[in-house]
Amino acid sequence: MPASNARSSAIAAAIILVVVAVLFLAMPRIVLALGDISPWLGYGVTVLFILGFFAIFWLRARYQRHRDGSDNAA
Repeated sequence: MPASNARSSAIAAAIILVVVAVLFLAMPRIVLALGDISPWLGYGVTVLFILGFFAIFWLRARYQRHRDGSDNAA
């Protein structure tokens, strides 16, 4: 892996983590506001947010594998 590619990946991961950290800080207010409407809505948004965090990195890894030509992984 070239140094510029590794640096690009590190910068992208750092940006994703910063955005997620800011959303995690705002999440209690969001969930409480939605919980006033329906507790299930608050639960659902929480679950989607947690799954979305992992999905971002999963999709990025899949894109990287496809771009690098090692697309034979499941």
